[in-house]
Amino acid sequence: MSQQQAQLIAFFINPPLTTLCGASTPISSMPTVVQWLTYLDPLRYFVEIAHGMLLKGVGLEILWPQVLALLMFATVLITLSIRQFRLQLS
Repeated sequence: MSQQQAQLIAFFINPPLTTLCGASTPISSMPTVVQWLTYLDPLRYFVEIAHGMLLKGVGLEILWPQVLALLMFATVLITLSIRQFRLQLS
């Protein structure tokens, strides 16, 4: 994949993910189907952590499910990245 292809894909993927994360509009006011889709957006969990820490002052004892979800996303993406990198080397 070239840099131009990656930028074009990001142009179409990033705006919906940003809209679905819950930072600009509450997830509870979205349609039910869209609310379920937000669980696939890692930005949703980051926004929940940021709101919890900065606005509510809560700690890891409350936000551990969101941190765990982000760690799962990171593990899957790093595993796929390593696999793809090894395929490119061979």
